[in-house]
Amino acid sequence: MRTPIERTSTITTQMYALLFDCCTNYNDYIAWRFPAECPDGNGVCGLDYERFNNELTFDIPTLYRDWQGLIAKPSKRYYGDDVDYDQYALLDLIEFIAQNCRDISNRIWHGFFGHDDLSFAKTAEVFKEFRKDINAIFGKTGLLYTLTESGVVERIIEHSVLSIETETAVKQVSEQGTKELLEEAIVLFKQPNPIVRKSAVEKIWDALERLKTYYTELDKKSSVIKIVGDMANSQQDFIKLFDDEFRTLTSIGNDFRIRHHEISKIDITDNRHYDYFFNRCLSLIALAIQYLR
Repeated sequence: MRTPIERTSTITTQMYALLFDCCTNYNDYIAWRFPAECPDGNGVCGLDYERFNNELTFDIPTLYRDWQGLIAKPSKRYYGDDVDYDQYALLDLIEFIAQNCRDISNRIWHGFFGHDDLSFAKTAEVFKEFRKDINAIFGKTGLLYTLTESGVVERIIEHSVLSIETETAVKQVSEQGTKELLEEAIVLFKQPNPIVRKSAVEKIWDALERLKTYYTELDKKSSVIKIVGDMANSQQDFIKLFDDEFRTLTSIGNDFRIRHHEISKIDITDNRHYDYFFNRCLSLIALAIQYLR
């Protein structure tokens, strides 16, 4: 029996090398943007790595570089050294390749110089192959990431309230402001870098507060009463349950450093707690929006 693959969000040096090599395999397909010119004027003959390297100094400044300042795979300079690298910068590199690759319409071997002369189409069918290769590496290494059809790396969130059904329900919310806040929160929540979780939780709480005022013909308190009553189908036990949850989430938003940032607020120092807060708030919202009129 094969040993189960450990699911993880941590990109080790070995995983980094696999993903980096996969990106390097597609260098020719981004050469239209950083073209190395054939000496005899036949056009593009590959990627101008110096231009590519220089531009990414500004596009992805924390991407790992070797002692010469060139983009490379992390490696120890001396035995026993720790290798320090930003794994999320690698994910940015994957997105960069995904969003800038183009199909090669013609490839002609130029024997005199020992290279191919390349012509490019305006299409990007090669992205499908790149996406397939990257996601295959994510899968076999157990990394909880996926490269989406839009060329964005998202984290795979296990045991979450967030689902395709929930995202579909959000798109159907008629009140534009509430829908926008929910969509922004979901996009942020899916991003790999844990630094963004704070913003995702802040957005979902903003969406909760706006949801309370959904029925604009009523004041905020009456609007909440109507939302809760509809969710509960007018059953008193459920009215109390949902009303208590709205009140509890409001208190969490006010007491913890989510919507307010005074010194007296409780700091959230563990990113896993952000996931908990986001899922708890989204759980109530996901139910509530099913009853909106």
